[in-house]
Amino acid sequence: MNIESNPRSAAMPPDLGGPRISLYTEEYAADPYRTHREMLRRFGSLAPVELAPGVPATLVIGYHTALRILNDPDRFSSDPRVWEQTVPADCPIRPMMEWYPNPLHSGGSDHTRYRSATAEALGRVDLHRLHDTVEQLATPLINSFCADGHCDVVGQYALPLVFATLNAILGCTADIGRRAATGMAAVFDTVEAADGNRMILGALDELTRMKRAEPTEDVTSRLVAHPAGLDDEEMVCHLALLYAAGIEPPQNLIVNTLLLMLTDERFAGNVLGGSLSTRDALDEVLFTNPPLANYCIRYPRRPILVDDVWLPAHQPVLISMAACNNDPAVRSGNITDNRSHLAFGVGPHACPARPMAMLIVQDAIDQLLDALPEIELAVPREELRWRPGPFHRSLVALPVIFPSSPPIQGIAIR
Repeated sequence: MNIESNPRSAAMPPDLGGPRISLYTEEYAADPYRTHREMLRRFGSLAPVELAPGVPATLVIGYHTALRILNDPDRFSSDPRVWEQTVPADCPIRPMMEWYPNPLHSGGSDHTRYRSATAEALGRVDLHRLHDTVEQLATPLINSFCADGHCDVVGQYALPLVFATLNAILGCTADIGRRAATGMAAVFDTVEAADGNRMILGALDELTRMKRAEPTEDVTSRLVAHPAGLDDEEMVCHLALLYAAGIEPPQNLIVNTLLLMLTDERFAGNVLGGSLSTRDALDEVLFTNPPLANYCIRYPRRPILVDDVWLPAHQPVLISMAACNNDPAVRSGNITDNRSHLAFGVGPHACPARPMAMLIVQDAIDQLLDALPEIELAVPREELRWRPGPFHRSLVALPVIFPSSPPIQGIAIR
């Protein structure tokens, strides 16, 4: 990749020889991979896109280009504050991109301070106990529909399970967590995003005050007590980041992996029979259908030449994990046990919760398949609908059928 700086300024991302491709349409959501292939053919590793009407950006669709950008914080900042000045306050994607005092949107000493607090609070989660927590929470959910012979995996299992697990990790009450989750869904969907953002921040401010008054053994209390000394605003913004990363992506990963296992003969015929593991399916999905299709947003600190394209200063450059993972320049046929995908990011801003997220998702899938081993997709795959939006890769619903089964027995958390 050729990177070269230049003091020239530019007002917006380059057109790169054609109209911008909208990432917020139902057409793109239905088949982003066809769009990525066309982008690669027309533009190479960098493509001109719109994140919302009138909001331009550059999408990175080349794997090696993405790696070098993500590992170069000196030239590609995570701080969007200059860009924010050019975007209307009611822009639907602004809540997903605007600056907050948390590790995702900071650099230098601020990033070190914020990331240390988050990583240490998450690093003290007992993974053995977390396994039991997921199983305990999954059991009543499965029992609520196992006798019916059908369910929607998204609404009846993946979302409530991930939501309840995150609440347990954060020490959050169901009411506060419900408000935060509802607001976060609106932000991801870019529908009434500003209202959703206010709902999130209000709920998490309440959680922060509750844990300052009565700390317990949970991630929120550890953040409150951390030597970084996070103030109330910083606490709320750290918790908002944990909700953004802790609900939507794990939910989508559960659903997208189950979709693969139920529709691909390599998995449908083998995983349930024990030849291939759930982890094999997860590795495949993290490459081919990652839960966040496009994110890891960076802003060039100055105009910069990348792969023979000038990128203007302070304008968003998104990494398409979905496109980069499937870049023909690096993609080989066999990806079993291959962890070189970009689904969790790379570089100084890589997700610190990767082991915990993988445990939750794998346990959630295993619990469902152990209880309902004859589960099948209830409709043809082509009838499934994907939620539109420039960031996530998420089904509206995953309807399944299975033989009616008696309730399963749960466990007590040790």
